[in-house]
Amino acid sequence: MTRNQQIKLSDHRDTVQITLPDGRVYEGPIGASVEAFFEVAYPDHEAPLIAALVDGDLRELTFTLDRDSDVAPIDLSQSDGVRIYRRSLTFLMIVAASHLFPDVEVFVDHSLPFGGYFCEVRNREPFSESELEQLAAEMQNLVEADIPIQREKVPLDQALQTFRGRHEVDKVAIFEERDRQHKAYLRLYGLNDYQDYFHGYMVPSTGYLKHFRVLRWEEGFILQFPRRHQPTQLQEPVRYAQLKRVFREYGEWLRLLKTEHVGGLNRAIKRGRIREIVLVSEALHEQVIASIATKIASCRHRLRLVLIAGPSSSGKTTFSKRLAVQLLAHGIRPFALELDNYFVNRDDTPKDEFGEFNFEALEAVDLPHFNQQLQALLHGEQVQLPRYNFLTGRREPGPTVQLDPDQMIIVEGIHGLNPRLVYALADDILFRIYVSALTQLNLDRHNRVPTTDTRLIRRITRDARTRGYSATDTLQRWESVRRGEKQHIFPYQDYADVMFNSALVYELSVLKPLAEPLLLQVNPRSRQWVEAKRLLKFLQWFQPLDQSMVPENSLLREFVGDLALEEFHWD
Repeated sequence: MTRNQQIKLSDHRDTVQITLPDGRVYEGPIGASVEAFFEVAYPDHEAPLIAALVDGDLRELTFTLDRDSDVAPIDLSQSDGVRIYRRSLTFLMIVAASHLFPDVEVFVDHSLPFGGYFCEVRNREPFSESELEQLAAEMQNLVEADIPIQREKVPLDQALQTFRGRHEVDKVAIFEERDRQHKAYLRLYGLNDYQDYFHGYMVPSTGYLKHFRVLRWEEGFILQFPRRHQPTQLQEPVRYAQLKRVFREYGEWLRLLKTEHVGGLNRAIKRGRIREIVLVSEALHEQVIASIATKIASCRHRLRLVLIAGPSSSGKTTFSKRLAVQLLAHGIRPFALELDNYFVNRDDTPKDEFGEFNFEALEAVDLPHFNQQLQALLHGEQVQLPRYNFLTGRREPGPTVQLDPDQMIIVEGIHGLNPRLVYALADDILFRIYVSALTQLNLDRHNRVPTTDTRLIRRITRDARTRGYSATDTLQRWESVRRGEKQHIFPYQDYADVMFNSALVYELSVLKPLAEPLLLQVNPRSRQWVEAKRLLKFLQWFQPLDQSMVPENSLLREFVGDLALEEFHWD
């Protein structure tokens, strides 16, 4: 199709034009949907088109155009497209389950690394294999019928009545806390005769949701969907025993604190019960850190090196210091070895596919020198450590050290779980720890709080405080950070001897008043505004909590400031 060709959607004389990112221009009647334009402009697009950016704002494909606009497609290989697809697929599953099992309460619990949600039922035995086959078949029937998913503005009282009728106390709790004068209605999505609330946009119809799988998994089931790098394929499921244990443990903590959803947390804040939740949450963290230190101490006769890894803003630095305190209590003196000081000179740094220096590649570390010095230190030899000068991009001579026999080396860094990092050392002297913020506090039974969003909000807050970065700066870097995590951290998480969950049930309430002003400074005309706007809408669900409530040794202090362990030197 050539530039300025008209799409024949009606006999309207008044028209609008859209300009696509590649410069093509299409014309159609006022009131035509983005979907109608895309059907003409992208008839054979490789990845499924899910939504659109219209003049810089994220819009559903059903969005109708009343003026000339710049329009860019969002597909299943992009983060916004993935979120919309997963949300829509969840709705499809909920509706199919309501058709087959009208009295069953289905909960979307947490995500899985290979692309899927772990789901469970709470008011009966788990679905059997045959029931899951029925569920998958009903979902497929709905997909093949290509039924519209419609959004409707519903009075809040009417929506609450619907939720109460289905015994969805978690949805009632979160919406009862809303300011009725501010918003006395909800936008519910409808499919056939079922309506539900979802935080974010949907695809136009069930026909878009062709790629999914439903599998029996432990005491529940998996709703599986594609990942961004393979938008039309499903990965083979992998059982991560450590991850399962951490999520189960955190779920038990939430039930103990009576904060399994955001409505419960907001009620606790409004009713003055939040101090108890803060103290218990922190005590549970300390309990786990102490147990890890005890496990290390019980093997002190052979363990010489502790490796700590985890994604960005998981709290690795503060965890390392709190672990050091616990190790000292066991009579073990830790020695911190900074992996960053072993970077190769900048000219020797490998480059990524964009021709930029790839500081997150394992080859950016001088592995032979690192392993040689590790061996020397462990043998009690005197070693002159390097110090990397980030201004000049070159290694310089650092301090000369010699370890005592009772000292244990702790290395914190992105590659800590990669077996290639310490190739010269015997595996039985190593103890590997994976740290991540695996939040399980969801908005309600069907709306997840992504763990990635929690870490991003942590990082925005910390970057502004410690580096002077704007939220725009952090958002610009985030995609690159995520690529590095997927390549260098997540594939190795099952190598960990233990996994520590740094999430705190109350943290988003504390981060909200710090992050919101930073996000509001993002230029609405910038590419980062779509993400900033999404995070701002997400944070609206949380009651704010003053940071004075956070204990001075909390992992959260790494992000909000005034950490008591900031000046703690443990070597």
